[in-house]
This record gives sequence, C-alpha cells and structure tokens, in this order.
Amino acid sequence: MIENIQPFKSLLFGFAFSPNIKANIAETYRLASFFNAKLILLHVGAKTDDKQAKIYALLKELNIDQAIVEIVWKEGKPVETILEACENFKIDLLILGAQQHENVFRFYVGSIARKLTRKVCCSIMLLIKPALERVPCKHIVVNGLDAPETALAITDAFYVANYLGAQKVTIVEEILQKEIHVTVEDDRSLKKANIVKARLRHREDYRVRTIISNLPEQLTQNINIKTQSIFGKRGYSIGHYAEVVRADLLVMNAPEKTSIYDRIFPHDIEHILSDLPTDLLIIRNRA
Repeated sequence: MIENIQPFKSLLFGFAFSPNIKANIAETYRLASFFNAKLILLHVGAKTDDKQAKIYALLKELNIDQAIVEIVWKEGKPVETILEACENFKIDLLILGAQQHENVFRFYVGSIARKLTRKVCCSIMLLIKPALERVPCKHIVVNGLDAPETALAITDAFYVANYLGAQKVTIVEEILQKEIHVTVEDDRSLKKANIVKARLRHREDYRVRTIISNLPEQLTQNINIKTQSIFGKRGYSIGHYAEVVRADLLVMNAPEKTSIYDRIFPHDIEHILSDLPTDLLIIRNRA
C-alpha cells in the first residue's frame, strides 16, 4: 500500500431506506476500509425505533463493526442538511446511491445530486452498481480537460487506482470541435483539418503527460497508463467513452462555484448525471 498518502480520511454516506441500501452500505464500508477512513452514515429524516432497528440489523448482517461506524440522524431539507453535515464533520468524500438513468432517479439523485455537486465542500461519489460481494475495479477513466483542477483530479484518480487495485487508468482529453477552425469542403480542407487535429492531440497529450510526470512514482509505477483525445461535446464525449470501454469508475473535476468555468462545468457534469455510464467520482479540493 502507498505510504503517507490518504486523500479520503473521512467518508459520509447519505442513505435512505431504499431497495439498494444493503448493497450501498456494503460498498461504502469497503471503500472506507480500502481508504482506511472514518465512515459516517447519515439519514435525513426522523429517528425512529423502527429505523434504528433496521439499520443496526443491517450492519450486523453485513458483519460491520458498529464501533467504527457512526450513524447520524438529522431532520431537515436533504441538500442543506447534507451540506451542513459535510462541513461540520470535515468530510473528504460524500457518497450517494444513484440510479443509472435520470428518468428513474430516486433517493439522493436528480436535482439533489446536481445541487450537491455544485455546492458541497468535498469530493462526491455516485454509486450506480453497488454489490454485496466485491467486484474488482480494473479500469478508471479520468478527464484530462485543460482546467485548473484537472491535475488534482488525475492525481486522485491514481490514488484511487492504487487503493482499489485498478490496473489501468485512461486520461481522456476532450477537445471542442470549434478548436479546429477549419471548414471541411474538399480534400484539401479535409487534409488541413486532419493536420490541425493531430497538432491538437499532440498538444493535449504533452500537457497531460507533463501532469503525470510530476506525480510520485509510487502512484504510477504499477498502472497501465493511456491517454485518449476525443473531439466532441464536453461531458457527453467522456461519458460515452467510459461506457464504451466499460470503465469501472469515471473521475471528473468538480464544477467551479465561480468564474467562467461555472458556466462550462455544470453542463459537462449534467450530461453525465442524466445518464451515468458507471460509478462517478467528482473531485473537489477542500483547500
């Protein structure tokens, strides 16, 4: 295991008494164990004897040591209550259960997930395929967008790859079509467009490789690293790529709260939230 590296020291799982609660808690507890992190289970709603009995019985059934898991009950509006809990408990990673497609989003997804993604102080993970028995994480896809927080997203993707035993990390560089600045009308303009595309790929690959070269060797030495340039709509393109290659986890930058990026990133994230290709980890710098 990597020494002296622990990006996620405290995890919070916002749970509802949904059909997937058992698998979600099993998956969340595994993540806390891998990250050697403190785990808080938060229910937004009234604390009742029946609910307490259900959650304690579930923990016992899953052989989870109740002494190392804290259960918190808070009444209030879901978004505000979860945001406040993440601040007060100094959470590094918020975990929510999710359905894959927006038209069947339930529990802590849909508009709630969008609001939390923009406002929460920490990183956030949406689980669409929790399992009672561990399914190995083999391939992680991470965005390589030219943005201020991309280096952190790539770094944390390698952290997670090492903690979960993933063998491959692919950094996807999404390039907007408008960057080509060439209208294809004939063979000559097609050739020119292809030359421009090759230059853009080289530029993006060099930028991403520079980020990778600055990472601690212990993070990258056992990982198969691939870079992939894609021309298309940001957010949609990387989501489609992650689905096609059957990635086990997609890692993205968090949307910025201010500045021009606030008008760009929410659209990227919303493309993915509306049709999650796999489990999604959105990285935000708490600092």
